[in-house]
Amino acid sequence: MSQTILIVEDEARLAEILEEYLKREGFKTERAKDGKRALELWRSAQPDLILLDLMLPILDGFEVARHIRAESSVPIIMLTARDDEVDKLLGLGLGADDYVVKPYSPREVIARMKAVLRRSTGLLSQVDSYTVGNIDIDLGQYVARCNGKEIPLTASELRLLAALAKTPGVVRNRLELLAAAGDSDTFTDERSIDAHVKNIRKKLGDCAEQLETVRGVGYKLRAIS
Repeated sequence: MSQTILIVEDEARLAEILEEYLKREGFKTERAKDGKRALELWRSAQPDLILLDLMLPILDGFEVARHIRAESSVPIIMLTARDDEVDKLLGLGLGADDYVVKPYSPREVIARMKAVLRRSTGLLSQVDSYTVGNIDIDLGQYVARCNGKEIPLTASELRLLAALAKTPGVVRNRLELLAAAGDSDTFTDERSIDAHVKNIRKKLGDCAEQLETVRGVGYKLRAIS
């Protein structure tokens, strides 16, 4: 079955070009030119991935992402025009799986999309499970729990947390986590790891103290007695 991609872009020509390339690759597409319509289509079309421009009419991409992440872990790739938007995106920890800075080539966007989709769907075929302190991770069921309560992680966040859980107490640097949580052809940079960790820690709630930062090195997941 073809996967559905929701393109949220207010520049009609850019949206048309992306749509054309995606259809050539066998994807189904939906298009929205403002944030309000994006949320409507997200609910009705249930896309497999969202390409989300940040600067949109009515509701901007930041607000759209907040609404979606409150209810769903559907993969989101942000489309941004300026480096300061990237800084804001990472600083807010909105749970985007990747981002692309304009001007971009449609082939680059599709390559990143495929990497994100492989990461998110690949989790479903794994049967690994880990328990570290009060945190349980089951990649077969695609779920993580803190003290038995489900944690609403995105695909990238779950994979990153699982990478730390495989080696509890061991410090993993950002490059190791990129390799463990992604694919060799992913384009995500090291700064996104910091944003993902910040977002995971926020979602962990009572278990947040187990996810430790080792300054100048990286991160580790600590078992507690």
